[in-house]
Amino acid sequence: MKKSNINYLVTVLLSVVILSSCGGLSKMVKMAPEVRYSVSPEILEMHADSVEITLNGSFPAKYFNKNAELTVTPVLKYDKGEVLFASKQLQGDAVQANNTVISSVSGGSFSHTAKIAYTDDMRISNLELKIVASMKGQSVDIPSVKVADGVLATAGLAENDAKSIMAADKFVRITTKTEGADIHYIINRAEVRNSELRSDDIKALKTFIEEASKQENYEFTGVEISAYASPDGTEELNTKLADKRSVSAEKYLGKTLKKLKVEGTKEEGFYTTKATPEDWEGFKKLMEASDIQDKEIILRVLQMNSDPVVREKEIKNLAAAYEVLKVDILPQLRRSMLNVNINIVGYSDSLLTVFAKENPDTLTKEELLYAATLTSDADEKLAIYKVAAKNFTDDWRGPNNVGYLYILKNNLTEAENAFNEAKKINESNTTVLNNLGVVAYLNNDFEKAKEYYNSAAGAGREVGYNQAIISLREADYEGAATLFGSDCSFNVALVKLLNNNNTDACLGKIKCSDDPEAGKMYYLKAIVGARTQNSDLLYNSLRTAVEKDPSLAGLAITDMEFAKYFEDGTFKSIVE
Repeated sequence: MKKSNINYLVTVLLSVVILSSCGGLSKMVKMAPEVRYSVSPEILEMHADSVEITLNGSFPAKYFNKNAELTVTPVLKYDKGEVLFASKQLQGDAVQANNTVISSVSGGSFSHTAKIAYTDDMRISNLELKIVASMKGQSVDIPSVKVADGVLATAGLAENDAKSIMAADKFVRITTKTEGADIHYIINRAEVRNSELRSDDIKALKTFIEEASKQENYEFTGVEISAYASPDGTEELNTKLADKRSVSAEKYLGKTLKKLKVEGTKEEGFYTTKATPEDWEGFKKLMEASDIQDKEIILRVLQMNSDPVVREKEIKNLAAAYEVLKVDILPQLRRSMLNVNINIVGYSDSLLTVFAKENPDTLTKEELLYAATLTSDADEKLAIYKVAAKNFTDDWRGPNNVGYLYILKNNLTEAENAFNEAKKINESNTTVLNNLGVVAYLNNDFEKAKEYYNSAAGAGREVGYNQAIISLREADYEGAATLFGSDCSFNVALVKLLNNNNTDACLGKIKCSDDPEAGKMYYLKAIVGARTQNSDLLYNSLRTAVEKDPSLAGLAITDMEFAKYFEDGTFKSIVE
């Protein structure tokens, strides 16, 4: 006879002796093996940092004394102690209380749901029922019953990889600048007059060229010349005039650039010229902006007639209006437009790195933010972002990125302070709100984190990922899978496994994890092997997982996912 059966008989016999004075309870002790208990899940599981059970019991007919009460207490026992679930109170027909009644004639059943907080010590454990029967001031312990093993803690593998967001710089190494001026001509002429060279815009253009030529980081990239004739006169004449005006303008500008020793002017394509014989588009724009009498009629003529000859004739028929056009509009169209283009080349990466370390105050906001990206040293990055936050107090990106670096250093207090500074600058910035949510999450304030995440919509995919992690922690695995979307990470694979998607939980996902995580990815794959009774998949995956991360061997030894393999020789050879 097994030792456990002998112990049970001894307990029963002792109970019978004790209860000889109250026969109702002795009968309940003797018939205890006929009571049926079951627990769901059959192997206890951890979800949302808790272990929840549903206990069901069924009593045979004539078991329960009508005056008796029964207290059933589930107890989770493990090496370092035990934890009691909430008890279930049962009573016979004649008891005047408010508990579940079990008929003394036909028997009955009950269901009881209870929850306890999970700790890692519970990974290898047994769920037993402590049962106490009482009647008329007497009580007796009915032999305890083991009803389940525990605890599957696969959900506890989830990683705290909430994603904060770094603000990007807007650094552009090469910026362009253009300075323009107009040369106007008298009717039917193409010579550049001295009076035109004294105009304010021409003087400004010369100054621009002169100053740019002295800058080492300024590069002249080309000149654009657009020459026009007014739409009065014949097309043949206007074509010649426009061409000559482009030549005279190029000649003038060429001399100016040569005198100021601008380089590159002789390169092919440096000058771009365009001649427009009749500038009807320019004419239309000037008309629309004018208050000339018969303005609407003239604009209608332009709209109804595409033939330039007809247009000119119809407009000249408006004699009074045409006289005004000759003075106020047409002279403005006899011109050459000059545009000088340059590139302003910013500091090289090497110089930016030196300045950021030795003289950061000389750099612009965008140069500083960009310089921080040129180093992989977290402390150097943090120092540069602190300067940006100090020097440019109207820009949220500096303090935001300071907070980002503090999260990497696990300094949540300083991270929160920095993000709050960024929030003062831009209160509704979704990137900052997401990052404050990350701080709240890492401080285990999930409700506050959810509030921040809900306000951070539009900041990026990181927000959805962070919301998914909260759903994962709260055991809403379907919601987490939806929020993760097409992301690829350990937590995504874990959620698929927790949704019982054993065919896609890890297979094909290993490649999207970095090496530090790859061991755990193979560990998930080993769990898939165990769940699907695929021993080759289990052994091969677990062996790779342990090779990549030896600490996983200790985890596997106490993982109820592998309970059926604990005594297996191959399993032992991998984890021991």
